[in-house]
Amino acid sequence: MEKQGVNDRHLSAEEIYKSLITEKEEIGLATVYRVLTQFESAGLVKRHHFEGGNSVFELNKGDHHDHIVCIQCGHVEEFQDATIEKLQLEIAAKQNFKLTDHSLCLYGVCANCQTARVSD
Repeated sequence: MEKQGVNDRHLSAEEIYKSLITEKEEIGLATVYRVLTQFESAGLVKRHHFEGGNSVFELNKGDHHDHIVCIQCGHVEEFQDATIEKLQLEIAAKQNFKLTDHSLCLYGVCANCQTARVSD
């Protein structure tokens, strides 16, 4: 599996804080939260509230994508699927809604956790 770069990851405020401390940056956790909130307000990052975990943040790259989250380790993968997007628009239209936004999050067990479970 290809390692994700920092720009492709979904990080909690605590993970960002720990990364900064590792890099010898002198910053407090409260400052990290405050800056992330400001970045979110400015549209630079997106906050996600996946089930069973803390909020995570990702850079707002301006593209729409959905997520699949491992319920064991919390690993997040992004995906795009034109068929799903089309179906969502059709469902909204059938319900007489004009879709303005949506969020799709699927939950399962990632390949690494499946392998770990088999070897236990």
